[in-house]
Amino acid sequence: MKTPNDLITALEARALLNVSRAKLSDLFKRGILKTYENPLDRREKLVSKAEVLDLRPKRAEAA
Repeated sequence: MKTPNDLITALEARALLNVSRAKLSDLFKRGILKTYENPLDRREKLVSKAEVLDLRPKRAEAA
């Protein structure tokens, strides 16, 4: 399995999605967001920024 090149921390993902720690954990458990191991700190989860941005609600463009 190939690891994406755009990995960000779970904390950064929470900020982009504007969700609680519990909600982000739920997204991980349900498999909606795939996590990757940080090679420098195994306690920290990394996620693909592209996947996170895809989860953000689409805002209607003003006419």
